[in-house]
Amino acid sequence: MYRYIDMLKKMNYMAINNGDIPVSCIILKDNLIISKAYNKKYKNNNPLDHAEIIAIKNACKKLKTTNLMDCTMLVTLKPCDMCKELIKEVRLKNVYYILDKNKKVNDTTNYIKINESEDYFAKELVSFFRDKR
Repeated sequence: MYRYIDMLKKMNYMAINNGDIPVSCIILKDNLIISKAYNKKYKNNNPLDHAEIIAIKNACKKLKTTNLMDCTMLVTLKPCDMCKELIKEVRLKNVYYILDKNKKVNDTTNYIKINESEDYFAKELVSFFRDKR
């Protein structure tokens, strides 16, 4: 575990040198590192460039699958809600984190359901997944 912690420290240092938030992530499969990343949100001016998201994208590409249930994630900060949803989507088995997240997130967005064409879009989704499976 210590060698992984040392790698996370090095990646955090690289994030800081790039003017970004020091959060790093490693994804393991069979105790081998298959992906690693650090935050690039500010460097790339992209709110999606969290360490976890970049690491997941790289792992999926390397393994040629969107199912990472045989993998484990190590991350320096407990994942935010956005990253947690992606972690669920790719079915990561375990996520180990070092720090709890204490920051309050902007929660001023209003979500308003519209019912226009609801039946059309529901049927479209059902049809798509029926054809996929």
